[in-house]
Amino acid sequence: MANIIVEDLKNVFDQDPAARSRFEVILTYSGLHAIWSHRIAHWLWRKKRYLLARCLSQFTRFLTGIEIHPGAKIGRRFFMDHGMGIVIGETCEIGDDVTIFQGVTLGGTGKEKGKRHPTIGNDVLISSGARVLGSIKVGDHSKIGAGSVVLHDVPAYSTVVGIPGRVVKQNGKRVHHHDLDHTLPDPVADKLAALEKRITRLTEELRQLREEQKESQMEKQKEK
Repeated sequence: MANIIVEDLKNVFDQDPAARSRFEVILTYSGLHAIWSHRIAHWLWRKKRYLLARCLSQFTRFLTGIEIHPGAKIGRRFFMDHGMGIVIGETCEIGDDVTIFQGVTLGGTGKEKGKRHPTIGNDVLISSGARVLGSIKVGDHSKIGAGSVVLHDVPAYSTVVGIPGRVVKQNGKRVHHHDLDHTLPDPVADKLAALEKRITRLTEELRQLREEQKESQMEKQKEK
């Protein structure tokens, strides 16, 4: 356990250029606190101390904003950069040298039983806000783009982006999709566009009413 703690600490300095001193990292890095706590909670889970393990994971969630189920299996040199909002499910399996950023969810897709969370290979990077859902596999040395929603297996040495996530690069070569749309949905822009159309329609209706009213007034004046 002591060797793992030292390795986790060294990994922070390897991954984060902002790390200045061991004392600072030990006191202020919530991702490091969360993974250390999880290693203890996972040990309790394996010893069938389920309630104690869950209580520890929930307490860690309260302190760090990172929720890792004690049943999740996490490899060595796991790094969470700005880990707020990270969620890792019970049957999730994570390999060695994996880096994930804030807001990442490694979750399920419903009420299925058994293995229902992702399996993440070695040396994988998952960017901010990505969702990897279901009992799928992300191959070694792959990258998941920010905000992506991944619902299917990802081959090794791949880069995935978009909603739903699609492989855009594999083994260093770009993968072309004729219907690939890199634009993420923007509900605010969609709402503004709808409002603009409505204003244009109302403006046209008001113009027509004014013209009809003007014509009506002119006809009344002629009758007089």
